[in-house]
Amino acid sequence: MSERHSQWRSRTDSSVSRRTFVKAAGATGAATGLAGCIYGDSSSSENAITIAMGSTTIDDVRDNLPDLLHENGVDDEIEIEFSEQSDDTGDQRDKYISLLEAQETTPDLFMMDTGWANVLIERGYIANLAEELDDETLSRIDEDYFDAFTNTVRDTESGDLHGVPLYPDYAVMLYNKGYAREAGYSDEDFDQWESAPMTWQEWAEMAEEIVAASDAGFGFSTQWDVYEGTACCTFNEVMTSFGGAYFGGEENLGGPVGERPVTIDEPEFIEALSMMYTLAADEEDEYTLDDYPTGVASPNITQWKENPALAPFTEGKAAFHRNWPYAIVEALSGKYDFEDEDDLGVMPIPYAVEEGEGEYPGTGGSTSAQGGWHIGLNPNSERTDEALQVITAMTEDDFNLGMLEAIAWLPPKPALFDADEATDPDTIGDVANYMDTFRVAGEGAMPRPVTTEWPTQATAIAEQANQAVAGEKSPADAAADLQSAIEDIESQ
Repeated sequence: MSERHSQWRSRTDSSVSRRTFVKAAGATGAATGLAGCIYGDSSSSENAITIAMGSTTIDDVRDNLPDLLHENGVDDEIEIEFSEQSDDTGDQRDKYISLLEAQETTPDLFMMDTGWANVLIERGYIANLAEELDDETLSRIDEDYFDAFTNTVRDTESGDLHGVPLYPDYAVMLYNKGYAREAGYSDEDFDQWESAPMTWQEWAEMAEEIVAASDAGFGFSTQWDVYEGTACCTFNEVMTSFGGAYFGGEENLGGPVGERPVTIDEPEFIEALSMMYTLAADEEDEYTLDDYPTGVASPNITQWKENPALAPFTEGKAAFHRNWPYAIVEALSGKYDFEDEDDLGVMPIPYAVEEGEGEYPGTGGSTSAQGGWHIGLNPNSERTDEALQVITAMTEDDFNLGMLEAIAWLPPKPALFDADEATDPDTIGDVANYMDTFRVAGEGAMPRPVTTEWPTQATAIAEQANQAVAGEKSPADAAADLQSAIEDIESQ
């Protein structure tokens, strides 16, 4: 899988444009990357601030973002220009590194993927905003933003801020309300499901019941192929909800490598794998769990990434589906007859143990993988004061709500999910009907590990998790083998 998995466009092979997506459903995220052209009203001028972002994003934001910045405090004489970039996030990261190592003075600002912003921070390439921004702006970020999302752009040792969150991306569980109604569930139930997460056991038993009462072919589709999405996201969500962790808890996600505990061959990890095996198994055996029904998930989940897993849901075969916000537009414009929120439901990811009651810090409760994008400052910029005006404007509520309306970037602040503008579908689009669920997902978000060793570790995790759920080895054996593999990587 491409490293673009941390936001909606890159997680799918879909050709749906961002503008079409906003018009249809108002969900989140546009791919950004690195190439090099400057877009503006004229060639780069003395008063221009250049922001690096993908060409698709530029097309979508150029009519709104500059005006919103000026409306929120950027001096009128400061022009906003764009540096057109590749849509591949890995290429973007590598190009940023080349530019910063060469001490290039432009672009002034960079959009950074939450999955690799830490690489630029660890290497000292991005300006320390704790030393650049005023106290009021820093306090706003400390107090108003999603903590887990903001932490992905902090120095793991000092805690200093090296970027401002632009918009987050969270996973949710989509479901077919028509099938649920056939099983006797009503709008009253749906309203409760929006923001009150179920346990995995409650959810699995309900999914089994809905399949039995409806035309659904099976209960659940998700992503469990051998790719980074399984390690960073789908299994990370399940494992964390059981109270497990790769490295002893959230505080160790950034390292130090070789000094943090490896906590994979542990009961919570094994039970999480065992549950997923049980859900996908055709029948009970020595490795299935008694508390969960078999056959709820398609056994094909071990071959599915985002779009292949989405197809059975949009075609009416699956009653439930785990995916990112982009899946809302696909469901509403897919082959199955989903018209609006009366047909399509969304709920938080289920959980196994209560929030805060997991074995490791930050675990337990409904858990969504953490995706999204930040904005960082080029320390070599010759227009630092002007660039800081832009960054400060991006922290204003009116800017966040304006971008939600313009391009459906989810706000990085939980309180804004309840704002009148954010919950008005006539203004935002259909995503406004699901803001309660996104808020809950954001509050329970778990970032992926963010060390330079993570890509290699992610491959090992995905391989073992895939084999366990496919029944090629027992969950316990998979956990033991993975413990050894990750320890070896850590020691190197």
